[in-house]
Order: sequence, then structure tokens, then C-alpha cells
Amino acid sequence: MTAELCAGRVVAITGAGRGIGREHALAFAAAGARVVVNDLGTVDDPDRLGGSATVNEPSAVDAPGTPQEVVARIREAGGEAVAHTGDIATWPGAASLVRTALDTFGGLDVLVNNAGILRDRMLVSMDEAEWDTVVRVHLKGHFAPLRHAAAYWRQQAKSGAPVAARVINTTSGAGLLGSVGQGNYAAAKAGIAALTVVAAAELGRYGVTVNAIAPAARTRMTEQAMPELVARPENGFDTYHPGNVSPLVVWLGSAESAGVTGRVFEVEGGRVSLADGWRHGPAVDVGRRWTPPELGPAIGRLLASAAPPEPVYGQ
Repeated sequence: MTAELCAGRVVAITGAGRGIGREHALAFAAAGARVVVNDLGTVDDPDRLGGSATVNEPSAVDAPGTPQEVVARIREAGGEAVAHTGDIATWPGAASLVRTALDTFGGLDVLVNNAGILRDRMLVSMDEAEWDTVVRVHLKGHFAPLRHAAAYWRQQAKSGAPVAARVINTTSGAGLLGSVGQGNYAAAKAGIAALTVVAAAELGRYGVTVNAIAPAARTRMTEQAMPELVARPENGFDTYHPGNVSPLVVWLGSAESAGVTGRVFEVEGGRVSLADGWRHGPAVDVGRRWTPPELGPAIGRLLASAAPPEPVYGQ
């Protein structure tokens, strides 16, 4: 059944040279999908932690961490895949990702936005480049591929072709609850969660569902931020193996998930949960303009009747 879940579907995955993205690519191929594997495919430096960071020198084509290596593995297993090495946080790079899917496989059914980097710093120490780089890779790196894929799906829908498209974005617990020392990353990931619900509302008319995951897994980013927590166990279930995240993403990318859109799922090990976003809470209305002295007691009553906020990670 697993091999038939995404049979014939065309899937583009950003930042898929290693880590969670690599596992997504392998899992989709095992489920019968044809996969566009995006990653810059460059030699690593200490800061290059995702599929769209600063380009350095090219790696050997078949080196670990390159999209070509992932493609080779998929093809060796009898699957279909093609590499894409463009920077998806640029308009031309994102457009070429979609074009690669269309030119190679004749269509696009699923977009998995996964690429990301870290530039962790306390806010009082963070510089402009550290802010701009993280927001660019994560937030623009989600928007630009989504925009070009959505244009294709809208054109298909308007021409009368059936569309059963899926977008799976990647947010984070840092974006949902905040994370000390990661103001840039948390802000970008919160933006991705908001972008997800907006895109779900706008694109549903074209046959597109849009959801997001907030994964907890062992990657270069989490090994840097929390090495002891995500360390590989000596025995037993490896809770933080990145491959634990991919079954949910494959299901969300399948035709079976048609009724699910605008949702954020947290996934860690064998645990899957729904994350609820901002909601309207307790309210008080005096039917006129407030005076500042009145607001202190009123706010106190509101806070007393509301659920306490979840703690910020690292607080």
C-alpha cells in the first residue's frame, strides 16, 4: 500500500540534499513518486545548514549532501528523480524548480518547502545580515516556490484540468512558541505558519491544500542548538531520527489528504499532534472609549480568565 500511496505523483522538495529533506525524498520515491531533489550541493562551511545558504565551492557530484547523491540512491532503488541546484530563495531559482518538474516529469503535484539555515544570536548581539539571511532563506524560500507552483496550478485549474495539489511547509516549535537566542529563526518560522493558513484559504479554489509541519529531529541545525537532546541512542527507538518525520509528509502529499488544509502538525518520533494557533480569547467591551486608568483592572480580569501562555523554548 505504501508503494502505491503517491504512485506517479511529481514532488519537488527543497533542501533535500541531507537531513529531513533527504529523508522526505527517499520516502516519497519509495511511495511511488517522481522526485525533484533541490539543494545547492555546495561544500559545507560552519554556517551552511540548509538548502539555500550562501554558495561556496561545488561539491563532487556524488558527494554526501548533494542532490545528485540522493537522486542516484533513488534511481538505484528503481525510482525516478532529478536534481535541482538552484537557490530557491531567489525568484529565478524558485521558478526553475517548478520548471524542472514540468520539463522532466510533465507536471507538479506536491511542493515540500524544507530548506533552512540558522544564525543563532541573542537579539542584542544579532546583526542585520544574520537577520536578513535567515528570513530570506526560510520565509522567502517558502514564498517564492509556493508562488510559482501556485501559478502553475491556477493555470491548470482554469484550463479545466483536474488538480489535486499539495503544499507542505516547514515551520518549527520556535515559530509556534518562540525560542531564546533564535529571534530571527522564530520570526521566520512564525511567518511560515501564517503564510500556510493564508495560502490554504486562497488556493483551495484551485484544488490545492496547504499544511505545515513543525518537526523535532536530529539535523545539523538541532545538533548545533541542542546536541544532547537529539543525540542518537545506543539502543532502542531513535526518537530524533529525521526519517520519523517523513511518513506524515508523504501522507500529506498524497491524494488521501484531500480534506486536510490550513493545519500545522507537530511531529516527533512516533508522536503526531495538531498545533492550534492564535485564537480569540476572553474579551471585555464597555461600549465606549476606555480611559487608561480603567484598563489596568480590566486587563487583570482578562489575564485571570485566560489560559497561561506556553513557555518560550529556552526561557
